[in-house]
Amino acid sequence: MSGPPPTTPSSTTIAWFHCFAGIAGDMALGSLIDAGADVDEIRLLLQRLSLPGWELAVEQSLRGGVACTRALVRGGGDAVVRTHAHIVGLITEAALPPRVAERAQAVFRRLAEVESALHRRPVDQVHFHEVGGHDAIIDIVGTVAALEVLGVDEVTASPVATGTGTVRAAHGILPNPSPAAVRLLQGIPTYGRATGVELTTPTGAALLAALATSFGPMPAMVVAASGFGGGAGELEELPNCTQVVIGQRAGASIGEGQPALVLETNLDDVTGEQLAYAVGAALDAGAFDAWVSPVTMKKGRPGHVLHVLTDATHLDAMRHLIHTTTGTFGVRATAAERWPVARSLDQVTLDGMVVHMKVGYGRAKPEFEDIALIATATGMAVHEVASRAEEAWRLSRSAAAGESGGGQGAPQA
Repeated sequence: MSGPPPTTPSSTTIAWFHCFAGIAGDMALGSLIDAGADVDEIRLLLQRLSLPGWELAVEQSLRGGVACTRALVRGGGDAVVRTHAHIVGLITEAALPPRVAERAQAVFRRLAEVESALHRRPVDQVHFHEVGGHDAIIDIVGTVAALEVLGVDEVTASPVATGTGTVRAAHGILPNPSPAAVRLLQGIPTYGRATGVELTTPTGAALLAALATSFGPMPAMVVAASGFGGGAGELEELPNCTQVVIGQRAGASIGEGQPALVLETNLDDVTGEQLAYAVGAALDAGAFDAWVSPVTMKKGRPGHVLHVLTDATHLDAMRHLIHTTTGTFGVRATAAERWPVARSLDQVTLDGMVVHMKVGYGRAKPEFEDIALIATATGMAVHEVASRAEEAWRLSRSAAAGESGGGQGAPQA
């Protein structure tokens, strides 16, 4: 066990879940605690929930000879069947740290979408049975709280093991894996094991579906900590636990550039006006740059990616701005470096109108808005006006250089 791994501005902290025996909410939480997430800090965050009567206990155990941690939620055995809207309100009112709240809402939203499809109900009217109880809420919010305590920026996972046969649930006898788990695992590499135990629960599947950005072998990283979260009972064929590995994926530094972040979000439900507004708002708020790329999204839908290049100190403000201008459900960040060229501002006069110039690397570039105004007023082509502005700037610099040298070599007007 160890504490949260150290981070640097150019590194990303990764959590890789090894789901060789599946994954459940308590197993995910237990593995993160085993990897060093401080239990008291997790409890303090969980206590913000208006959810009385529960206790998070931690036990050291063995599963198949592997030392692991079990996260056990005790008490709070209420018979309340909560709706998705109830859960949303519960998390919103808790005033959790932004990333904790976003991740928790994302997990419950995935659960609600699946329940909506399975039971033909609108999302806000979905009734959570097992996943609406105290233990499931604590498992989910506790897991994302533990990720935050460990400073995890990115979640990845291995292919996910599932069982076979049948399991008993609130709706009666269901196939194993359950219909909800199967839906949540769509698009995720999975494989079955010949065991009648429910290796992967809907809660565990929802955590991966909502949080994991990739699936496969352990990604390249510098390992800082690891842990095992134990499940209920032993398995004959393998240890009944989920492993997590925490480490840093250092950004490939290719020089001593200025550290920066690229914030991105995928959008398929905004108008062109909103995209333009979001780009303008980001630039007005101090972003280094902002732009939009067209992409093809799920189900073949056309969409866009909004990119915002910003200083890391503006991360929270820019994330909030992107949320408010686009309505997106999530923003991702990539560490970057930039080498901005030193520049200055100058101006020349053409046809009695001022043209502002950006000057750097021995050349000047006219501001397009000024060029467009002159082109409109004179009827000249835009590129011709731009060439005249650049030539006028060169002449003015040559004249200034000649004057500083005693007037020798000054160009004729």
